Amino acid sequence: MTILTSLRKGAAPGVAVEIALGHVSAASLEWRGGQPVIAAHAAEALPDGALVPALTAVNVQDRPAVLGAIGRVLDRVGRPRRIGLIIPDIVAKVSLVRFEKVPPRAQDLDQLVRWQVRKTAPFAIEEAQVSYVPALRADDGQEFIVSLARRDVIQEYEQLCAEAGAHAGLVDLATFNVINAVLAGTAAPSADWLLVNIAPDYTSIALVRGPHLIFFRNRATDTDGTLADLVHQTAMYYEDRLKGAGFARVILAGAGAADARQAGDIHQIRRSLEERLRTPVSTVDPRAAATLADRITAAPALLDGLTPLVGLLLRDRHEVTA
Repeated sequence: MTILTSLRKGAAPGVAVEIALGHVSAASLEWRGGQPVIAAHAAEALPDGALVPALTAVNVQDRPAVLGAIGRVLDRVGRPRRIGLIIPDIVAKVSLVRFEKVPPRAQDLDQLVRWQVRKTAPFAIEEAQVSYVPALRADDGQEFIVSLARRDVIQEYEQLCAEAGAHAGLVDLATFNVINAVLAGTAAPSADWLLVNIAPDYTSIALVRGPHLIFFRNRATDTDGTLADLVHQTAMYYEDRLKGAGFARVILAGAGAADARQAGDIHQIRRSLEERLRTPVSTVDPRAAATLADRITAAPALLDGLTPLVGLLLRDRHEVTA
């Protein structure tokens, strides 16, 4: 069954695969002495333009190239028959919706959610894959975190995996699993924290209250405005609308894998975050959640690439919740 958000309970697979702009990667998890260990990891670069993640358009532009990369990474992690699949945030529209009263029947709630999100959906709701979970309950009603994607776009990714010999029983978004990796770590935040996740083609910002997601925003790289503007707007929203008292942690993900074009912007973001929020900015380290096999060298780019994979693989232990 396809799931578009990790905000739902369910057993994690033993192998996770990420298909993203510029690369395909995979990791396998083993338990040794009661502790999770990343036993194998593989990554393959994609040719420019082979995959162009998008919400409303065809994503796979060079099918043989993407399919070949998937096959090669699967070979290196043991040729699993069942996997969890991570796709770019930009493929889905994530929003929080609030209802004063929640219908008791699941079918009625499903219809209500679909009716609400169809107002802002960039395509017909009949073409959509919709997933939702409850968020933190407020005094004036119940919020839900809703992920909306075009069904045929999700099927592009699923079919690639199927052709490579692996069934994607779970389809999830990258940033949700970065959050899951942080929560699975030995020092998971218990107060409010901010995550800035940078990918080559988008940036996502999440506000999390302990394990509870309370705000999510995604912005394509080619959108007008800077990353600093987006972070500033989010911080203002947190202070003014969410009555935030300050962040216990501010985490920057993706910086280790950034290209030269992004490096200056990322340095500026880190500095402006620390100055404005008066909080040191740390990077996410998946080794706080799962150790690496001895033969895996922990370069910064590798740690960034492993983070969402680890988050998905450990989603049933410390799962991001609403």
